[in-house]
Amino acid sequence: MKKILLPTDFSNNSWNAIEYALKLFKDEVCTFYLLHTYTPAVYHVEYVLINPSQFGLGDSIREEVISHLKDVEKKIKKKFKNPNHKFERIAAFNTLILEIQSFVEENEIDYIVMGTKGASGLQEVLFGSNTVHVFKNVKCPVLAIPDGFDFEIPREVLFPTDYEMQYQEDDVKPLIDIVSLYNTRVNIMNVSYGYELSEAQESNKALLEKYFGEIAHLFHSISNQDVPEAINNFQLRAKINLLVMINNKHSFFENLFFKSKINHIGFHLNVPFLVIPART
Repeated sequence: MKKILLPTDFSNNSWNAIEYALKLFKDEVCTFYLLHTYTPAVYHVEYVLINPSQFGLGDSIREEVISHLKDVEKKIKKKFKNPNHKFERIAAFNTLILEIQSFVEENEIDYIVMGTKGASGLQEVLFGSNTVHVFKNVKCPVLAIPDGFDFEIPREVLFPTDYEMQYQEDDVKPLIDIVSLYNTRVNIMNVSYGYELSEAQESNKALLEKYFGEIAHLFHSISNQDVPEAINNFQLRAKINLLVMINNKHSFFENLFFKSKINHIGFHLNVPFLVIPART
């Protein structure tokens, strides 16, 4: 059974991500956790340190949140009616990131599926800050669904890698579990900068070949392009339905996302993006 966390702010964006998750895992037995976090707009440090119920402020907010979560669950059950799926509602007095971190650890969550929207609607901002902070700080696979994306079966997956990481089977398991549900091909893409792969890189590539042995897959070597450009161009050539990266310390993923402005990147993503934290 899969355990999937669905953070929601009750927006159309978050509902779109919930729908994606329900459709992606329609044939899987799953427990979905509908999570909303809340804090008063203005509060003192003492309010955080002391139980908020003592002030009578948290109760009314919590009741409203629970009511909204019940409405979301009713909407889901009315539209999908899937006996494979059950739901739990969590209304948490906490910040989003801290609550997700603790909930993932305590409940052994398999995936977080959340909507993502560029701050202020600027096209050059790929992800909102919440999504980026979840990528960076939560040790759980995160599936980020672009605003307004209509569900597509992930037939073609793009997996960029520099082969610098010695992959463990657990690192690619979240991807394999998804692509095994469908007739999917994984396109493993390496961007070459004019040098042959090192012995270590060849070994890491061989590990991927082993792990994807039962999955349709192709290796691609791209030259004379940087990573964002290569991703862009590959998406133009192939009908990519899902982009996947493994995030480990000093990886090119980290350099791509966190070395410059935290939520800017040089390509515009219009397909779901699965970020898997390295277990190593």
